[in-house]
Amino acid sequence: MILSLFKKNNALFPTLPHPLLRVSVVIPVKNEAECIIDTLNALRMQCDPSGNQIDYHSFEVLVLANNCTDETFKICQAYQLVYPKFAFQVAEITFQGDAAHIGTARRLLMDNAYQRLIQVAGNRGIIVSTDGDSQADPTWLYHILAEMENGVDVVGGRILPRDTPEQSKLHHLRDVTYRLFSSRLESVLDPCISNPWPRHFQCYGPSLAVTCEIYDRSGRLPAIPYLEDEEFRKRLKRVDAKFRHSPNVKIYTSSRLNGRVEFGFSVQLQQWQDMNVKGDQQLVESLETLIFKLSTKNTLRKLWASSKQCAAFHPELNTLAAALSIDFQALKMAVQNNQYFESLWEQIEEHLLSSGHTQIIMEPISKAIASVRQYFSKPIFQPEQNSIAISESDEMQSIAV
Repeated sequence: MILSLFKKNNALFPTLPHPLLRVSVVIPVKNEAECIIDTLNALRMQCDPSGNQIDYHSFEVLVLANNCTDETFKICQAYQLVYPKFAFQVAEITFQGDAAHIGTARRLLMDNAYQRLIQVAGNRGIIVSTDGDSQADPTWLYHILAEMENGVDVVGGRILPRDTPEQSKLHHLRDVTYRLFSSRLESVLDPCISNPWPRHFQCYGPSLAVTCEIYDRSGRLPAIPYLEDEEFRKRLKRVDAKFRHSPNVKIYTSSRLNGRVEFGFSVQLQQWQDMNVKGDQQLVESLETLIFKLSTKNTLRKLWASSKQCAAFHPELNTLAAALSIDFQALKMAVQNNQYFESLWEQIEEHLLSSGHTQIIMEPISKAIASVRQYFSKPIFQPEQNSIAISESDEMQSIAV
């Protein structure tokens, strides 16, 4: 049913793409009458770091008002009339039954953007996803384009919530701190040329840019009721997409507790509030676990790459199989049969978690953060110690947990 829906609605936006079009920004909205004007204003006023406006011919904004019961669609129509030079189109649709969810809306939009871009920009056309309650930083598009010029396939933006509820704030900042330190550790133990430090860790619906080529090669965004952006990120990883988590690409989103999906940031905020009331802490992987996984991943990556050229990797692979508690022949077959490394690593990581591997240790997040802070306090890391502050607020930096 959903497939036929996509075929039926593959041309929601009748205006032809401009020959100079490079970027399509897609926004699925449901009852966003309070936020949508701010969202559109932020996109309409995109500029470069010197304040020069981004050419309206180079990007467009596509909004799909789905299953709205408020004035969102009418507000968008009125906005078009006020700003006729702004390349902005809006369509309205009502999904029925099992198709009535964010996954369908975002997939339909991204498919339409793909069809439009492929005509004029080809495989390097850029599809950018955001949300109706999010406002882009003034140079958001400029920095997405700059990162794409370096040859990456995916650009994840830093998503900064506004007015985080007081009872959720500590847990949220702990989560951000831990994930940021984990990303820093990954950049040391399993470095990636296309995604150097400084960087962040996010690649989600409010700020997710992909080329047309990688969108299609990955199997496209899945039409599922929630966490469609996270599953899409996994699909991109499985085909070894080149990611860039750019600290220069920033967007600001709401911290509302009444979200539009069954599970999203609003639900996470509610869970953190409950944890605050109960005095609980999030459990995360320990520093020792992170070091084990990232070091192992880097070793496996090198063996996987060498297996494509020669077969003289058996001794090292045997040692690695023992460390992972995996049968040598099974690991050898997995290494040789996986076209993409990240697909192989996903299988290994699932094995580590499901088998109860002794190196997988979970602990309270405050303890893990303290351990990672101490790790990075070593003299060898001092020259880069302040680089975290490039992408994080002073408030986050001052937290002592």
